Amino acid sequence: MSPLYVGVLYVFVSAAGFGVMSIFAVYAYEAGVSVSTLLFLRFLFASALFFGWLAWRKESFRINRKQVLSLFCLGGIMYTLQSLSFFSAVQYIPTSMAALLLYTFPVFVAILSYFVDKEKLRKKTIIAMLISLVGLGMVLGLSFGGIQPLGVGLALLAALFYSVYIVTGNRVVKGLSPFVTSAYISLFASLSTFLVAQKDGGVDLSFGVQGWWALGGIVIFSTVVAISTFFRGLQLIGSTKASVLSTLEPVVTFACSALLLGESFNWLQLLGGAAVLSGAVLIVSGKEEAAGQAESARTSVS
Repeated sequence: MSPLYVGVLYVFVSAAGFGVMSIFAVYAYEAGVSVSTLLFLRFLFASALFFGWLAWRKESFRINRKQVLSLFCLGGIMYTLQSLSFFSAVQYIPTSMAALLLYTFPVFVAILSYFVDKEKLRKKTIIAMLISLVGLGMVLGLSFGGIQPLGVGLALLAALFYSVYIVTGNRVVKGLSPFVTSAYISLFASLSTFLVAQKDGGVDLSFGVQGWWALGGIVIFSTVVAISTFFRGLQLIGSTKASVLSTLEPVVTFACSALLLGESFNWLQLLGGAAVLSGAVLIVSGKEEAAGQAESARTSVS
């Protein structure tokens, strides 16, 4: 099998892993697991598995002081805030809607890149952003009937935090192994979520067996496997193809939430969801096209 097809397969596995994460979360909540306890245990066990993998491969996980600070900001602050927002949103709105709202993050990335990195907002990007926003309105509905605004706000906040995580992360993790990065981000996130859990009354392990199975699914499939396969796919097919193929993630969430949780959307909302994902794909491809043009310009000058 060619590297392209293998890479596509890896990214699809990753998208499926991330796509079922909110489904596992719902089952965990039904068993009595709190958000802070769920996130603490997720990141604690994930970091243990990542560091164990590095030790088994005899890969060095030493980092300097500057990298420690950078990874703490990414994992201990930004990824923690993103996870808390998203997992809290699932308590108020359907999992499929939360996953779709999270996928508005390319819009936030484009806006942040404009202000932070001084990237030009190309016509294609602006049109794509408008498509995503119109689609978002179709999904939510003009009246917001039956939808809890708090859940919508938390999901959009998760998208915003994730976009900041991406924009800053691209700067601070260069030169580091993706597994080393994942291990430390998970470790620092576990420390932060432990403090959050203490504020909520402490880590409560008195939940039922269903909660442990759901937690195991989140740790293994939606964290370790999902992150590992995404990075492997990234190496084989590049960031743009991987990002575009990752839009399968909310589709997986839609399918699983319909089959397992009985969630449903009307045709207008489904059309809006397709518009949101189409806008995300156009934004990602537009950024790659702009980068390619800039590279060609530099080559021609030199």
